[in-house]
Amino acid sequence: MKCFSRIYVLLCLCSQLLHSQSKEIQFLSGTDSEHTKEWDFWINGGRKSGNWNKIQVPSQWEQQGFGSYNYGRDYVTYGKNFKFNDEVGLYKHKFSVPNSWKGKSVNIVFEGSMTDTEVKINGKLAGEIHQGAFYEFKYDISGKLNFGKENILEVKVSKMSADKSVNNAERLADYWVLGGIFRPVYLEACPKENISATSIDAKADGTFRSNIYLKGIQAVDNLKVEIFDAKNTLVGESQIQIQTGDTLKHIQFSVKNPKLWTAETPNLYKAKFSLNKKRKNIFQTEEKFGFRTIEIKKGDGIYINGTKIKMKGINRHVWWPETGRAVNKNIDLMDAQFIKEMNMNAVRCSHYPPNKSFLQICDSLGLYVLDELAGWQKKYSTAVGKKLVKEMVTRDANHPSIIFWSNGNEGGHNFDLDTEYAKYDLSNRPVIHAHHKPGNAFNGIDCNHYEDYYSTKKILEGENIYMPTEFLHAQDDGGGGTSLADYWELHWNSQKGAGGFLWAFADEGLVRTDFNNQIDVNAINAPDGVVGPHREKEGSFYAIREIYSPVKIDLKTLPNDFNGIIPVENRYHFTNLNECQFEWKLVKFKTPFSLESGFQIIQKGKTESPNIKPTEKGNINLNLPSTWKEMEGLLLTATDSFGKEIYTWTWKIKCNDDISKQFSKFLIKEFPVSVSENDSLFILKSEEKEFSFGKKDGLLKSVILDKKGKKIIFRNGPVFVNGKTELSSIKSFAESENQVIEISYKDGKKVVWKLNQNGILELNYEYSLSGDYQFSGVSFDYPENYVISAKWLGKGPYHVWKNRTQGQTYNVWQNLRNSTRTGFSPWIYPEFKGYFDDISWMQLNTAEGKITVGTKEEKMFVRLFDFYGIYGAEGYPKLPTGNISFLDAIPPLGTVLAFNINNDTATLGPESEPNHLNGTFKRTLYFYFGLPNLGDENKQFIMPKENILTD
Repeated sequence: MKCFSRIYVLLCLCSQLLHSQSKEIQFLSGTDSEHTKEWDFWINGGRKSGNWNKIQVPSQWEQQGFGSYNYGRDYVTYGKNFKFNDEVGLYKHKFSVPNSWKGKSVNIVFEGSMTDTEVKINGKLAGEIHQGAFYEFKYDISGKLNFGKENILEVKVSKMSADKSVNNAERLADYWVLGGIFRPVYLEACPKENISATSIDAKADGTFRSNIYLKGIQAVDNLKVEIFDAKNTLVGESQIQIQTGDTLKHIQFSVKNPKLWTAETPNLYKAKFSLNKKRKNIFQTEEKFGFRTIEIKKGDGIYINGTKIKMKGINRHVWWPETGRAVNKNIDLMDAQFIKEMNMNAVRCSHYPPNKSFLQICDSLGLYVLDELAGWQKKYSTAVGKKLVKEMVTRDANHPSIIFWSNGNEGGHNFDLDTEYAKYDLSNRPVIHAHHKPGNAFNGIDCNHYEDYYSTKKILEGENIYMPTEFLHAQDDGGGGTSLADYWELHWNSQKGAGGFLWAFADEGLVRTDFNNQIDVNAINAPDGVVGPHREKEGSFYAIREIYSPVKIDLKTLPNDFNGIIPVENRYHFTNLNECQFEWKLVKFKTPFSLESGFQIIQKGKTESPNIKPTEKGNINLNLPSTWKEMEGLLLTATDSFGKEIYTWTWKIKCNDDISKQFSKFLIKEFPVSVSENDSLFILKSEEKEFSFGKKDGLLKSVILDKKGKKIIFRNGPVFVNGKTELSSIKSFAESENQVIEISYKDGKKVVWKLNQNGILELNYEYSLSGDYQFSGVSFDYPENYVISAKWLGKGPYHVWKNRTQGQTYNVWQNLRNSTRTGFSPWIYPEFKGYFDDISWMQLNTAEGKITVGTKEEKMFVRLFDFYGIYGAEGYPKLPTGNISFLDAIPPLGTVLAFNINNDTATLGPESEPNHLNGTFKRTLYFYFGLPNLGDENKQFIMPKENILTD
């Protein structure tokens, strides 16, 4: 028992010693949006106003059922007479602090509160009212606390600021305007003599410098700095003397051969700062950092550690639908991982500094960060702005991921603040202006927003580095990955192209607690993401992933003389491709009448990683087995040095002519074919099926499956989607054992229907075009609401546009019908409707039975039903006639900005031009309606009886 007592006393002494050496933290709120604490709350207006209630902290009070909602652009929508809800919330919370804190310096810290915040401790003001929603601020409340007793915290939060410039910069903005204490609140206790902040500058040559801000120095005589690597090995140290009253000390020394920090190699070190008195440690604090050097070479580019880099970036709001801007590290981690999954290397914190955990994750995963002072399109006053710059930079200065400070957005630049950042950032990072007007370059970098492809080209020929901090606005399904390939090639191949930042990461959809928890994206204002509110991936997500792949493979189809060698370009900045892994798979795809989707892996293997240096080109030799041509598909997966998949490319081995023979392979039963006619119709018959065709137009009029007259109302085709057709002649005749209907039109178009003995209805058509067209091909009619699902062999699973075919891979895919409009509820992805690429066959499962269609020729697009890429006064782009189309060309999609200006996507680059068509187009389609009568050996391809759809 005495032994146990001694151990307990020793542990207590060690605990006290640890507390005496380090900062102690006591949370008054919860730690994040998932871990909250209940406080008392009263609000002056809106829901649940006028009475004291309970609220979870941290949170946005609207999401807790209080007050009312505002979107920042409401003042634009509703005009000059509009007034924001100037709500004021009062918070109360009781807390205790230990007696052991007597004699210590105690701060209360708010990581973020919207917007003006007045703090009282035991009825006494903690300090001046804080103005600015997105910044960490603190008060020294040592003299206001009752130690060992109960204390009362009272916080008054005004949603709108008393300072007009704060409202202009933060609140009158194109995003949701919310209220409340949305980030954690806590106490921090330190010895009276302590380190209040540090600013680190660690260069690629191993030079380590730091400004150390000191507080209350009386008897401390020594400051020691130690550097530890990722394995916690001491790699460098130094110490300096301290005098009474010192408030700032500078230290400098070197570390030999440090591992450098980049987005590709996020090597982190730890600096331990210790205050010592007579060889006894009285206070210590730690900071993670990275060795890296940032250079802006005017007229050339942005350099990290002596290597020119290009930003593959995106804009990110701090956001979650249920909790607004109150988030947690799991959300931060998910977002950073998704950005990395898109093969991006950069993120802009639009339009305010994020919560701390996101920056820590960017440090550790490797993302270049633009940390931005708020100022959506108007600026802070100099007086307020100086305080907020100090708060932002002091908090964030040691993150190696931060490459730039962004002094406001699109006119929200107070030039008086440009020199303020360096006062608190020893590394003196470059300051940029994220602007939306040409001619506003700053520090040699032009960040102009939303230039088209050709104006971008012109800017890149100018004197400045060009790095648009917003481009390819991703409202609805436009922008994002659409047209990105052209823009990226322009930047990659230009000396002064520094890449840029897409707008934006996620649809800012808010769960409206006043509207039965529906998600609201504020009409066309906020569905701007390449992922949905809960991070549902849109088609652009995958297009970006392929376009930005650092392993660049341009091979679209396998050539006839393919020998397993694939040309590749290394678009890493620091990584040799021999650090990556490559695995191939040879596969056979599931058939139209199989129960399953996907493929069967027949053989796989790893290939030797090629020695290709950054930015250089070479080849990957797959060393495929000699039997590879007997397979149907080839897959190649690249994996990075961290074991993360970079991308998987797929290629067809068999051509569509071979694949289409699968239809006949399983249709082994044959039946006599006959033709009859009446005044208006030709009728082709086989077994119990009948197909009727109009004599006046040659179009399919009806499909009857059996003697009972069961129908599939697939009809009114083929209608050519360009121009009007006028019948020239129609005739029916026998061809061997099959029956044929041949139709000619006056403009030279031809259609031939042929019913084969195995039940396949064959369609051959041809047409000629010369000029620019949005689409070309033929259409049919079928009611969308009859369709249950689709299965197809082709690119997928997402739909495509002419200028966004990237990111989709060849496979057997299937998808249930949904009515998702990209960017809007219900965010079910992939979307069912749209243009689908490189289709070999497609099968629609309908309430009437199955409709299976295959093609003999290559590169067919299938259009499913009515959809638009961008929704304005009219949907855009226009659709072909009918609602199921088999196409040789599909339209490009613009952005909402291009759409609003002149409806012209061609300004977005070569891929975004209309289709330049000149020649004759021929295609053969094979239709099979219903389920086939298969032989016993093929029963595995039949749907189970209980799953066969009947009337």
